[in-house]
Amino acid sequence: MDTTLHTPRRQELFAGFFSVGLSGFGGVLPLAHRMLVMQRRWLSDAEFTEVLGLGQVLPGPNIVNVAVAVGSRFHGVSGALAAVGGLMLAPLVIVLSLAMLYGHYQSVPALRGVLAGLASAGAGLVVAMGLRLAEKLERRGWCLVISLLTLVAVGLWRLPLLAVLLVLAPLAIALAWRTRERWS
Repeated sequence: MDTTLHTPRRQELFAGFFSVGLSGFGGVLPLAHRMLVMQRRWLSDAEFTEVLGLGQVLPGPNIVNVAVAVGSRFHGVSGALAAVGGLMLAPLVIVLSLAMLYGHYQSVPALRGVLAGLASAGAGLVVAMGLRLAEKLERRGWCLVISLLTLVAVGLWRLPLLAVLLVLAPLAIALAWRTRERWS
């Protein structure tokens, strides 16, 4: 097996990251690893780990940071632009195409029904995940009170989430700290 690392041209950077961007929306780091390390051998495992670590420290999506780091490593700014351009092109075209289709067909009752069903399914998945997470929480009365206050403030009274969090998060932290000190 050839373990020699190869230096990609700008076009190859674009094509490689385009294939990653075309493969999925979010969660494509394993695909990027396979493309960069195993298939095209542009990076070793250790180098990929270093690039990923850098990508996790920097603000923004990790995969975009990895594309910038890999592209700039091989070709500077133009390489970073080629890698990020390749990564973002397919999702951009897909999202814009879907937006145009929605703009054209938004008044079709069947589409409204499909989107309402998708929204309901998404809400159900979020609730299910919340319930699974809640099973693992410690049972304290104040936790339930904070949760209910948040639900009422955001869900019923329609207060902005950020404002509610700015008030209730410090309260929850203080209560958790106080409870922790009492049980320690």
